Amino acid sequence: QVQLVESGGGLVQAGGSLRLSCAASGRTFSSYTMGWFRQGPGKEREAVAVSSWNGGSIYYADSVKGRFTISRDNAKNTLFLQMNSLKPEDTAVYYCAAGRSFTKWQSEYDYWGQGTQVTVSS
Repeated sequence: QVQLVESGGGLVQAGGSLRLSCAASGRTFSSYTMGWFRQGPGKEREAVAVSSWNGGSIYYADSVKGRFTISRDNAKNTLFLQMNSLKPEDTAVYYCAAGRSFTKWQSEYDYWGQGTQVTVSS
């Protein structure tokens, strides 16, 4: 069992930055693929970035490439998402999730956080 708690969301102007954190409970964090997903107003939830268990494999959605960076600290059971050059279209609830496979498909993730709101004003 893994419990995930996101933090770091908030209101920021376009062009600004935010850093999201996802704190995980349990001693098996390092064995999981970890992903960040988001759901914007009126939109379906989508994968934003995914990290394999050791960060050796990384996936980014095309919409965030070059602006967002996913990282993890397995010693501290924490996942991060550094978001730079934010745009209004990045406004969404951001979720972290843990799964056994390196994939962008949500159905493959077993554990989810409650989400943190990111709002980007123009």
